[in-house]
Amino acid sequence: MDDSTDGSAKLTRRRFVGSSAALGGIAAAVPLLAEQAEAETDREQGTDQVEVTVTVNGRRQTVPVDNRTSLLDMLRERIHLTGAKKGCNQGACGACTILLDGRRVNSCLTLAVMHDGAEITTIEGLADGDRLHPLQQAFLDHDGFQCGYCTSGQILSGVACIEEGHTGSRAEIREWMSGNICRCGAYPNIVTAIEQTARGR
Repeated sequence: MDDSTDGSAKLTRRRFVGSSAALGGIAAAVPLLAEQAEAETDREQGTDQVEVTVTVNGRRQTVPVDNRTSLLDMLRERIHLTGAKKGCNQGACGACTILLDGRRVNSCLTLAVMHDGAEITTIEGLADGDRLHPLQQAFLDHDGFQCGYCTSGQILSGVACIEEGHTGSRAEIREWMSGNICRCGAYPNIVTAIEQTARGR
């Protein structure tokens, strides 16, 4: 063996393994990048969009959406009704609660394309013109909110709670409203607002 050979020119086992790994990573990334670029092009051209027809707060409209769009994102980004809030985006806080065909749902957990033909009520459609819904008024009367971020979800969930007949006691109201979190801790006042509204029906 010629010891005069420059050591830096030798291909050691470590260099060979490192080079192979790097080349393998590049080879694996190329089809992934191509797939991502193709998906982006499809989104720009609208090839993965479908039309969803819904009646929102009494107004029927057809909205083109990506088939992965949540009902919450359709309402906020396509119809521009931002009353339903994006809190946890995991169905754990209730800030995005709406009424879907008369039932309360977490709109962040369901896809818009699943509800073609549905009737939706958001906080924007709860009042009758300038006249507040009785529960909206009760939230004002009993200080049922502080920062207000969760309030639209609380009110819509409260409306459903009343319609479902789950207002027999304060404990029952708390149980059936437990899916809606108020980080300000206005729970006693929220329960009072729902209780008073249910009594006044």
